[in-house]
Amino acid sequence: MSKTTLDPNAAQAAALAYECPADALKDRVILVTGAGEGIGRAVALALGKAGATVVLLGRTQDKLEKVYDEILAAGGAQPALVPVNLEVATPANVEELAAMLDKEFGRLDGLLHNASILGDITPLDNYGYSTWDSVMQVNLNSAFYLTRAMLPLLRAAPEASVLFTSSSVGRKGRAFWGAYAVSKFATEGLVQVLADELENTSKIRVNSINPGATRTRMRAMAYPGEEAMSVTPPEALVPAYLYLLGPASVGVTGQALNAQPG
Repeated sequence: MSKTTLDPNAAQAAALAYECPADALKDRVILVTGAGEGIGRAVALALGKAGATVVLLGRTQDKLEKVYDEILAAGGAQPALVPVNLEVATPANVEELAAMLDKEFGRLDGLLHNASILGDITPLDNYGYSTWDSVMQVNLNSAFYLTRAMLPLLRAAPEASVLFTSSSVGRKGRAFWGAYAVSKFATEGLVQVLADELENTSKIRVNSINPGATRTRMRAMAYPGEEAMSVTPPEALVPAYLYLLGPASVGVTGQALNAQPG
């Protein structure tokens, strides 16, 4: 497990208390997957407000274009728009994307793996094989593909952050959460391995973040009877994400942190 210059409890407290200064991320290039809605959208907007050039990656172009327009309307730097369906993305696709970003920017200062799909909430003995494969592809395989392809660009930055979205069911297994839970357990393992490999060979830090209960479309699918307004909105999670993606978290790596208290 990689070490951190901060005690894990101190890193967690710093993430929750973080207040991002104006232009703290100025001139940084940060790729956000699942940027068209929910947490990805909220973080992308906040990154733009803090001065970053945001690479918006998602499946639905219309949603990405709305986020693109919102960032520009708020005075942010011009984002890059990358419509990609991670469910069918191949290593060749992400290598092509990396080459495009290299030509356009020459480096990548941050990579947020936010895109995920839920799959089915059902016992494993009923779990569909194709659904399992789709969840693993989006939540795990595509994240590995993207990370591997982007490592040269991340190394080209003065310091860089790779942040993986986890889940409470990826830290303690829970019945019926199937491929989603297993994919998030694997994500935590990927974070630990990558952080340990990069700690003494690069200035790239790697961490995971558990959003907790958040008012998103995925949450509504998982808990259809829940009152949506009783759940934390995505915008409330932004400080922890900005902390981990920005320079304030330099030295924090290999950590499994939470975006909400408790």
